[in-house]
Amino acid sequence: MHLRGNLMLLLAAFIWGTTFVAQMVGMEGLGPFTYAAARYILGFLFLVGLWYTWKGPRETAKRAGTYHAGWKAGLGAGCIMFVATSLQQVAMLYTTAGKTAFITALYIILVPLGAVLLGKRIHIENWIGAFLALAGLYFLSIHGEVALSFGDGLVLISAFFWTGHILFIDRFASLVDPIELSTTQVGVCAAGSLVAALLFETIAVQPIFSAWFAIFYGGVMSAGVAFTLQILGQQYAEPGQAAIIMSFEAVFGVLSSWLLLGEQMTIAQIMGCVLMLAGMIITQIRPLLKDRRRMS
Repeated sequence: MHLRGNLMLLLAAFIWGTTFVAQMVGMEGLGPFTYAAARYILGFLFLVGLWYTWKGPRETAKRAGTYHAGWKAGLGAGCIMFVATSLQQVAMLYTTAGKTAFITALYIILVPLGAVLLGKRIHIENWIGAFLALAGLYFLSIHGEVALSFGDGLVLISAFFWTGHILFIDRFASLVDPIELSTTQVGVCAAGSLVAALLFETIAVQPIFSAWFAIFYGGVMSAGVAFTLQILGQQYAEPGQAAIIMSFEAVFGVLSSWLLLGEQMTIAQIMGCVLMLAGMIITQIRPLLKDRRRMS
């Protein structure tokens, strides 16, 4: 089950990383809130359909007395996620994508710190893995830029909200219906993004149709599938491990940009990928040893 949870989180990171390419293409003619509203509305509709098709297992859980609704938890998760994504989107007007990726991924360190404050035990290999992953992300995204801007400050604030989101999901993922939690949080982001787009941007129909594939991928795959995989995966993974695995969206983002957009990878970026991979492997040593002892 631990391996299954890690694979779910890694797949979520892959989808988020490749969504970066979709966002780059989709936002060429759309404002950030308009793109976010379109993708989250589509993701919400996808999850409503998934919720309906999930009614069999849900009814079985109700008869067994193990069903717990996820709507209320989803409201809390959605509010946190909307603030985090909105801060990132606004920050991108004032800073670079590389610095945004690096500062956001400070949750690699903030999540285990938060978990300790909440009374959870974080093993030494998780700390080592977190620092290796953070060092790898530096080589992957910063490229020598050290000056901080107003946008960097917004991204730093968003990192705290992403930390809160991961810890919030860790608290409720195994307690409530995951599809209901995911549906509600994406619905909150859809509503918030639509209001922001109406207030701060001019919405035009034609650019939305022109960006249909980027919206589809960002809505169904990222908002719908990946965030649901996060909730399912965090049922089995510790929060510190989950943060490191999910930070691999940066690696997948660089690789997909290289493969699909023709962007070049430097020696430093390759070194960063290796360091991040080493950090993730280190965090898996203890769980793998436990699984081997159970099997022997």
